[in-house]
Amino acid sequence: MSEKDFFTKQTEQSEIKTEIVHEYFWIWSHIIANHLRKKGNYKIGYADLFAGRGRYKDGSKSTPLIILETAIQHSEFSQTLATFFNDKKIKNCQNLEKEINDLLDVDILKHQPVITNFEVDDNLIEWIRKKINFPCLFFLDPCGYKGLSLNLIQFILKGFGCDCIFFFNYLWINQHLENPVMTNNMNAFFGKARAEKLREELVEKSIEDRQNLIISSLKEALAEHGGTYSIDYCFTKNDGNRTSHFLIFTSKHPAGLKKMTEVMGRKSSGKTEGVPSFSFNPKEKDKEKIQTLFDLYDSPIDKLADSLLNDFAGQNLTVKQIYYTHGLTGRENKYVLKNYQDALRKLEEEGKIITKPSANERRKIDRVVTFGQNVLVAFPKN
Repeated sequence: MSEKDFFTKQTEQSEIKTEIVHEYFWIWSHIIANHLRKKGNYKIGYADLFAGRGRYKDGSKSTPLIILETAIQHSEFSQTLATFFNDKKIKNCQNLEKEINDLLDVDILKHQPVITNFEVDDNLIEWIRKKINFPCLFFLDPCGYKGLSLNLIQFILKGFGCDCIFFFNYLWINQHLENPVMTNNMNAFFGKARAEKLREELVEKSIEDRQNLIISSLKEALAEHGGTYSIDYCFTKNDGNRTSHFLIFTSKHPAGLKKMTEVMGRKSSGKTEGVPSFSFNPKEKDKEKIQTLFDLYDSPIDKLADSLLNDFAGQNLTVKQIYYTHGLTGRENKYVLKNYQDALRKLEEEGKIITKPSANERRKIDRVVTFGQNVLVAFPKN
């Protein structure tokens, strides 16, 4: 999609993307503020390096305006939030500035928005280095891929409290990763050794395996560049059959991952046994997947329960420890906390684990035994 077409009308995918960014920003800003408030005066930031025009031609507001309106409506953040919006196109910057100036009560913001007109490259990184020395949430949403680099993400994540959300154009990357003409670009993004290994592994792989390999390779690269905790949210094209792009979140801290997992889980268009799809598919929107006989043998909660029995054999841990070590820092971060509680409840009912306090000792709500994060779970030895 060209930038001209992109800003004509806001798509459902774009709307969900904005909601995810805005909802996480609201949670992140409160967490950071609670940490810094005790120190007295503080400042937090939001930076959008591919900010665009501010509003779609159909009148829909894009992310910068929604973030600013949130700050205006919140007395504390109106005095503590500093915003930075960049776009390489001067017309976009001019239009964004006009839209910002038209916002009701924008003048109450202590730190008026800063709008710049840089190409996203090393010069912009140097500018950020000089201007942003406080916790900041960065959003990188290029129309293509140009300007997005692991070096940029690594620089962003160095700062205390800084997290990054970025658009990953999977459709474009998948099409060009093995194109000789694009070798240098792909090597620059993934790193030469990783890109070459990825090309070898992709040979004759299925569509699903290709996608899994590319995303897992991306997460490995992020981990090496400071993004220890990452999660992806998939968007399909309108036909519901092909992946279009991903929204990727990456952070240095598991608490950030936990909160974004919850946000992306709530914004998922489909669920199976309460397990979010971590995707937006127009065809499955707002639907709980109806289980078939085949699905009963492929239950995500059963899979999680079996994984817990195997991975924690012989160990005693609290629910919180299980979730953090297995779900957030382990390989299973596509489950939310409630899914872990459901899997543990199933194991408890089947007599496969011992809990303290026991089910009989724990308070029941609507006849369902609660499974708080401090419940201690004893797993049997294999």
